[in-house]
Amino acid sequence: MRIGGGIEKPYSNPEEWYKLVKELGYRAVLAPIDYKASSEEKKEYLKCVREHDLVIGEVGIWKNVLSIDDKERKEAIDFSKNQLALADELEACCCVNITGSRGDMWDGFHESNYSKDTYALVVDSIRDIIDSVKPVSTFYTVEPMPWMIPDSPEQYLQLIQDVDRKAFGVHLDFVNMINSPKKYVLCDEFIEECFTKLGKYIKSIHGKDVWMENAYTTLIHETMPGKGRVNYQKVARLCEGLGKDMPLFVEHLPDFESYKQAADYVRKQATLAGVNTEG
Repeated sequence: MRIGGGIEKPYSNPEEWYKLVKELGYRAVLAPIDYKASSEEKKEYLKCVREHDLVIGEVGIWKNVLSIDDKERKEAIDFSKNQLALADELEACCCVNITGSRGDMWDGFHESNYSKDTYALVVDSIRDIIDSVKPVSTFYTVEPMPWMIPDSPEQYLQLIQDVDRKAFGVHLDFVNMINSPKKYVLCDEFIEECFTKLGKYIKSIHGKDVWMENAYTTLIHETMPGKGRVNYQKVARLCEGLGKDMPLFVEHLPDFESYKQAADYVRKQATLAGVNTEG
């Protein structure tokens, strides 16, 4: 199991970047550049990654390829293809996006997100991105979300079947799928279910935590690992079961020190669970 996450400090070259990565204790990293980087920059960062035995777990997209604005949608799909090509060049574990939204917010909830036409558009968009790039060293994945496809392991399996491309894998964000009181109170069982059903397809994992407010009707909040209900000793054992290099990234934190705190917590829980994170 390799722990990684965000950095939230500036850097301008591989040496500065690696100094921050080392201070955080990361052995998995998010791609430090996007596709617009020069060939020389890509080579320098990749050389740094290999010299220090790091794994590039994710190349992010985070654009709405289902936008109701045709111009925005085309730009998002073009960006996705370029980022997937970069992930292939960097031999990243995956390139990741969300499936997208038909509402005003790129990652927001909307009734159209659940229509048959939107599902067909999701499948077609993923196929188009993969077929245009034809990756051989990475996978295209989508992060599950509480209010769009896929929001459950069963729906992710159905999407894999319908996309029907070998280069389509799973990005596991189990916290995003804890979207009901039952999943919250039984989150240990639900997380194990995610790993059991999706395990062979998982390419990268996000590590967050969750807590539910005792208020009507249902208020579930995301928080950093260790501040909620998720059992990270169990998560560490499940991650290790997928291989010693499986990356888990802490995310959505405000600053460098918060990332250090979250990564340290996950590392300590993994050690208590007998899982090696140091290589």
